[in-house]
Amino acid sequence: MFTGIVEEIGRVTAVAPSGDGVRVTVQAPKAISDAEHGDSISVSGVCLTVVDQGEDWFTADVMQQTLDMSTLAGVCAGRAVNIERATAAHGRLGGHIVQGHIDGTGEVLEVRPGAQWQVIRISLAPQLAPLVVDKGSIAVDGVSLTVSAVSDAADSAQWFEVSLIPETLVATTLGTRQLGESVNLETDILARHVQRLLAFSSAASAANTEGGSR
Repeated sequence: MFTGIVEEIGRVTAVAPSGDGVRVTVQAPKAISDAEHGDSISVSGVCLTVVDQGEDWFTADVMQQTLDMSTLAGVCAGRAVNIERATAAHGRLGGHIVQGHIDGTGEVLEVRPGAQWQVIRISLAPQLAPLVVDKGSIAVDGVSLTVSAVSDAADSAQWFEVSLIPETLVATTLGTRQLGESVNLETDILARHVQRLLAFSSAASAANTEGGSR
């Protein structure tokens, strides 16, 4: 489990085929300083497992499903990535509960610079739109952010906006995001649980109604 508070910007140094996935090596001195084999590290929002490591780097396997769901598809040496170690049970929850199990990707639709901050508008897949609310939490490339605006439910194209403070612009890769680029998205796990519960509740109500009408 993570909190969405990025600890450092790492850099992919090598990518090699591994079965139907890839094995990536990431330079991340802070993250690897106390890491052990099998530990979890968030790489731009994707939870990966350390399988090898050195003085300032670690290697992890990325399976095909993860490649299909995330911006790690087509990853190559030189890419900057947000890095966060798994949080300790006694640690501070500085952001929000982030699992590192992303829901998919969104496209940067607009970047609006401000006097001291930057607003980014990002597209939302229709199935994710109900899970994103104004002033709610969302992880974008592994960064815990507060949603500052959302599209209307009736809009044909769904989107949300986040406002980035100077610290976020400097300490994460979001400060360099450009129009048309894709970012990893993880919605709030509490919203996902509520959606699932409501789906079962609706199904049960429909079954009871059908049974009672016979």
